[in-house]
Amino acid sequence: MAKIMIVDDSKLMRKKLSDILSASGHTIVLECDNGKSATEGYLAFKPDIVTMDMNMPGMNGIETIGIIMKIDPSARIIIVSSDSNEKTILEGIRSGAKNYLVKPFRDEH
Repeated sequence: MAKIMIVDDSKLMRKKLSDILSASGHTIVLECDNGKSATEGYLAFKPDIVTMDMNMPGMNGIETIGIIMKIDPSARIIIVSSDSNEKTILEGIRSGAKNYLVKPFRDEH
């Protein structure tokens, strides 16, 4: 299964994602609450998949995705955000994200 890094400024959302993904057999290698720790964590842990929130204090998700994609153009990032604005979704995909999941979501998603 995959090594996953969860990036979200909400502790509750990190816990929910961690519980869902762990129950599916994945390993959570790191949970980050901001973009700076996510970029440092990506270098240290080289996760297979990153879940990325868009709206975080400091460096937002788009900026963080850009830095991670410079580090590793083959990075697999899935945006998990409450921002369902089409412009934001497209900007995230153009930045390098492979998919987008809008919060709130059901566990099976």
